[in-house]
Amino acid sequence: MRRPVGLALICLGAFCLTLAPLVRFYMADQMVRAPLNRYQVTRLEARNATYFDQASLKTKTGVTLQASNTVRGDVRANGGDDRIAVWDSSTNIYDTANPDKPVQIQGYRIAFDRASSQLVQCCGAHVDGDGSVKMRGYGLLFPLANVRKRDYPFFDMTTKQAVPMRYSGEEEVRGMRAYRFVQQVPDTKTAALDVKLPARMLGLPAKTPDQKVDRYSSATITVWVDPRTGIPVKHRQTINSTVRTPDQRGRMTVASADLVTMEAFQKSLVDMANSNALKLGMVRSYVPVTAVLLGLALLVAGAIGGLAGGVRERRGGGPVPAPRRSDGKFGDTASGAPASGAPAAPPPGRQIPSAPSRRR
Repeated sequence: MRRPVGLALICLGAFCLTLAPLVRFYMADQMVRAPLNRYQVTRLEARNATYFDQASLKTKTGVTLQASNTVRGDVRANGGDDRIAVWDSSTNIYDTANPDKPVQIQGYRIAFDRASSQLVQCCGAHVDGDGSVKMRGYGLLFPLANVRKRDYPFFDMTTKQAVPMRYSGEEEVRGMRAYRFVQQVPDTKTAALDVKLPARMLGLPAKTPDQKVDRYSSATITVWVDPRTGIPVKHRQTINSTVRTPDQRGRMTVASADLVTMEAFQKSLVDMANSNALKLGMVRSYVPVTAVLLGLALLVAGAIGGLAGGVRERRGGGPVPAPRRSDGKFGDTASGAPASGAPAAPPPGRQIPSAPSRRR
C-alpha cells in the first residue's frame, strides 16, 4: 500500500513545483496592472490662501480653500483593449466659507498603459474638453510596483506640458517609508483671456484704460509615493495663478494656495498601499517560496515511501518459514511443536501411508 501513496506524494510535489513559477511570473504580472474600474475621492486643504472672488470683484486673503479630487475609471472607453485604462479626473477648488461657489474647476481624461502607467493618446483623452492636447510621460500613477530613485516625466494638466518629477529623498508618511518627488512647473502662459480688466485691479495708474490680460500659472508639486506599489499617498501643491497685461506691467493674483492632502485621506491611501503591498508580496515571494519548499518535501517523502515499499516487495510477503532443527524436522527444539509454516505431526496411533514404490 505504501507504493501508491509514495507515487501520489511525488505527483503532488511536482504540482507544487510547477505552481511556484506560475504564481511568481504569471499571476504576479496580472496583479501588477492598474485597474480598469477605479473610484477614488481625495481632499486637499490650504490655509491662509488668497483668491480673486469674481462675484464681488475683490481679492480675498487669509481664507481656507479645499480641493476635492474625484477619479473614476471608464471601463468601456478603451474599445475592448484591456491593456489600456481610461480614467476621468475632476477637481473642484472652493472656499470652505462658501462651498457652493467654486473658485476653480478642472477636468480631464487620461488613457494609459495598465502595466507601465505611461500615457497614450487615445480613447477621448482631453484637458478641460480640449482633445488636441498631446499627453506624454506619466499622469496619475508612477510605475506600478517598480518605483526607483530617479526622475520621471509627469504631464502637468494646467500648463499642458511634461515636466520632470525629480526624486528628492525618503520620508515617513503615517508610519510608512515613502519616496519624495518634486515637480517644479515653470511660470507658463496658459490662456489669453477675452476680457478687459480695470487698470486699478491690475495695479496700474487710475487713468490707464482697461487692459486685456493673459493667464499665467506656476506650481511646485510634491508627491510622496509608496515604492512597493507605486501608489501616491500624499500630495502637496503650491499653486500660483495670475493674470497679466501683455507688457507684463499690470498683474493680479487669481489664486495662491498651498494645498496638502488632509490627514484622514493620507491614512486611507497608506492603508490601501499596505494592502496592495501585502498582496504583491504573497504572489511574488511568500506563495512561490512556500510552494517550492512544500514540493521538495513532498518529493522526498514520496521517494522514501516508494523505496520502503519496494524493499518490502523484494523480500516477499507473508509469514517467514521457520528453520529446520538438527534432526531435519521443523519446529521449536524446546517444545517439539511445529514451527509456523512446517507440516503438522500426525496424531498418535495413526501412520502416514508411505508412497507406493515403483517397480522396475
